Amino acid sequence: MKNLLKMTMVLAVASLAFSSCNCFKKMAKNQDQVVLTCNPEVLVLNNGKVAADIEVTFPAKYFNKKAELRVTPVIVFEGGEVAAPTKCLQGEKVKENYTAVGVDGGKYTHHVEFAYDERMQQCELQLRVEVKCPGGPCKEFTLINANNGAMPTKEEAAVLAAGGAEAKALACKFGRTIAKGLNTLQKDIDYADAMQVAANNYKNVTTVVTKADVVYKINSSKVAKKAVATAELEALKAKVAENKANDRAKQTVYVNGYASPDGPEKFNDKLSSARSESGKKAVEKLLAEAGIQIDAASYGEDWEGFKEAVAASNIADKDLILQVLGMYDSSAQREKEIKNMSSVYKSLKTDVLPQLRRAQVVNSADITGKTDDEMVALVNAGNAAALDLEELLHVAEARAEVAVAALEYAASKYNDARVYNNLGLAYAKAGENAKALAAFENAVKAGGNSAELNNNLALANLANGNVEKAKEYAKAGNAEVQALVNAAEGNYAQASSKLEGYNAAIAQVMNGDLAAAKKSIANDKSAKADYLRAVIAVKEGNTNNAKAQLNSAISKDASLEAKAKKDINLAVLF
Repeated sequence: MKNLLKMTMVLAVASLAFSSCNCFKKMAKNQDQVVLTCNPEVLVLNNGKVAADIEVTFPAKYFNKKAELRVTPVIVFEGGEVAAPTKCLQGEKVKENYTAVGVDGGKYTHHVEFAYDERMQQCELQLRVEVKCPGGPCKEFTLINANNGAMPTKEEAAVLAAGGAEAKALACKFGRTIAKGLNTLQKDIDYADAMQVAANNYKNVTTVVTKADVVYKINSSKVAKKAVATAELEALKAKVAENKANDRAKQTVYVNGYASPDGPEKFNDKLSSARSESGKKAVEKLLAEAGIQIDAASYGEDWEGFKEAVAASNIADKDLILQVLGMYDSSAQREKEIKNMSSVYKSLKTDVLPQLRRAQVVNSADITGKTDDEMVALVNAGNAAALDLEELLHVAEARAEVAVAALEYAASKYNDARVYNNLGLAYAKAGENAKALAAFENAVKAGGNSAELNNNLALANLANGNVEKAKEYAKAGNAEVQALVNAAEGNYAQASSKLEGYNAAIAQVMNGDLAAAKKSIANDKSAKADYLRAVIAVKEGNTNNAKAQLNSAISKDASLEAKAKKDINLAVLF
């Protein structure tokens, strides 16, 4: 509800000061008849702007027919001030093109808007008034003291004429405050909380499989000397030794016996079993120094191996062969149909079937990677190069304290959209909104076009005050992003219905629904939630609870103490 403040544009005129400014004397004397309202009484930040509606009502027979007034709204804050356009008023006999106020009185309204400046957290909105009369000392527009109606003394007039810092300070003293403080709660919306991380492919345990074959002659299970003297088996032996020396590796070696899928199935089952046993003995001898247990199993006819070998071959009719394999479940029928393809069977006998007469040696090692603490230590020591891309993405997501450093290094080494996306999120969480937006834009340049990146671009633009740009991305964004656009535009009722948690509570407080706001953050024990609970408690008139909640917030985040001292929502506590 608007608070009606009765005042004149100049208030309490000193009669001696205006003894010769005849057109203004009576107006000053009847100053209590003028009604002024300012809405809102406490200014509110909305969409990067601070706006107010000023309304002045003059009674009948008040405004002197020869008087002229210039009224300038000015927002004053620590380290600066910004003036809105001046409103000019005139009596009926003034030959100017200002807003005329006649003998019957009148009303004028003045909507003002100021671009938000961080220094405006503690501010006030003033009216500065200049008066002009045909005769006397104010033949030209003269700034008067709007708090007591006095004309400037000779000394004050000299200061005002000289300009500079002293003149600005005096003009500020002459101004009449009509609104005090700025509610910047909208700025507390946590856009970073709604941003989405790009997934990584990190695995703490990686399985590394090394294979080698012991190849047999047709229908034989005897291991020839040259069958175990292959480069493939030597490489497997070296890998086993490497894993043995690695305290992060846990390995298993096993031998699988197979038979090529030609000949009787029962015979091939026995043959594959014999090959698994003979292969196991050969491998035990080969890996004797490793001292590890070796398991063995047999799998009969190797149709899967046959299929893989055919697919990898240059046989002209391999697609037809693979089609036949898919048509029949019976091993005998498969073999029969393939042998009927006489044009290709010769190639199969030469190029495919011999390599399936084998015992396959498999070394499967589960290798455990670095712990999160180890990765954090490497980043902190400036040795992020010891981590690969997926490790960098993982530790940045897992440990916020090194997120920026890890991802900045990753961005310098890899042109990866995921890196830039997650770096943007890390910057946003650190309050570096301009850097966050730049990082998300770099993700696009690196080829990123995911739904999460689109949402993040919308949110980063909101955090930077680029609401119109954010709305373009929000067209394809999720419901939360669209709701946060509504909140950024001051549509809190619409926003709160689609938000949850802390951001919902912000919208609900701004919408006056304190009960819903408390419910939204009931389970949130963060510093920012405690701070918001303090604001809610003040609005409910419970200063004791407000103090307790603020103390809790500051104990979790000491920077909130300085914020609180400048927050008009908590002014009653200070």
